[in-house]
Amino acid sequence: MTLASQRHEFILAAVRRHGSVPLADLAEQLGVTAVTVRRDVTALADRGLVMRVHGGITVPHGGVPGGQPDSAPRSAYGALAAGSLVGMVVPSVDYYWPQVIQGAQSTVAAAGGRLVLRASSYEAAEDRRQVSALLARGVRTLLVAPTTDGAAGLDVLRWLGTLSVPVVLVERLPPPDLPTLALDAATTAHALGAGLAVRHLVARGHRQVALITSRSSPTSRALRAGWRETVASLELGDHGALDLDVPSYGAAGWTGAYDTVLAQCRSRGVRALLIHSDREAIGMVQRAQDGGIAVPEELAVVTYDDEVAAASDPPLTAVRPQKHRLGALAAELALARVAETIERPVHRVQLWPTVVVRDSCGGRESLPGDFGAV
Repeated sequence: MTLASQRHEFILAAVRRHGSVPLADLAEQLGVTAVTVRRDVTALADRGLVMRVHGGITVPHGGVPGGQPDSAPRSAYGALAAGSLVGMVVPSVDYYWPQVIQGAQSTVAAAGGRLVLRASSYEAAEDRRQVSALLARGVRTLLVAPTTDGAAGLDVLRWLGTLSVPVVLVERLPPPDLPTLALDAATTAHALGAGLAVRHLVARGHRQVALITSRSSPTSRALRAGWRETVASLELGDHGALDLDVPSYGAAGWTGAYDTVLAQCRSRGVRALLIHSDREAIGMVQRAQDGGIAVPEELAVVTYDDEVAAASDPPLTAVRPQKHRLGALAAELALARVAETIERPVHRVQLWPTVVVRDSCGGRESLPGDFGAV
């Protein structure tokens, strides 16, 4: 077995079959030198397909126990006078953002202050109105997740950069049009999270991974970029037709649209899906099962967000953004900006999401030749 690609396939199959494999055993089974095996393993580990351990390799689980988010605030970087107000503007309070808000609130409270929350609606004019209202309330610093799209979004960002109180962007970065906008930011590496999901599926034998999104959002755009980059870096071939959009779960016509996606995947031999977000992933699993497609035996699913993924049947493997910690981190940046009197450099801090491994992903060995009928 002299071709590197053949050796790599053999190594991946061995890891999937046994969970962990000593390097000495691989060298003996492949009939090559230890140097060659180490080179092959290094190449696979660099691509995130195996994990090196002492004397061998194992499955790159990348996971964490399916527990609760970190609920204890980290030590605040600054202190506020009792009752001092910290303003926060988020685009929603019923999806994704509650844990972020809770993280910020606990950190502000630990520093002696009070978080004052206002909800916007993904509109630049509303962002400006809500921020202005908080300034009128006398906030000492601001955590803001504004829209960054279009000319109006750029204008709001420029305006935030001129305010007399410190501003920390949350899950937002200035676009390339504003490369020197001096605002701190705390964000999640969503693109990297998509890459972790793709690698998790590829390590289990899949060569095609469809991306399914249900709405245009900063998160969906970042996931798409990370999915494309990872597919290209792993040389998985043309995935252009596997970037699929569906209605939100429960919207008019959602069942037919999900059935159509499953039929498209079946026709292309695609047996692995990365879906944003949990409710759409749960809906897709339900439609698959209703159509006779077994999960994970015939279809592997990874969801992005991990709001309710553990309650699915089967429980869904999920990429989990560290939302509570993100809110706490944003508040820490804001407190530090208030507390420090010396000149402080701009901080742009990015948190990695984690993969929580559950029951919804199967290896190639468990996948039959065809889907059941949809």
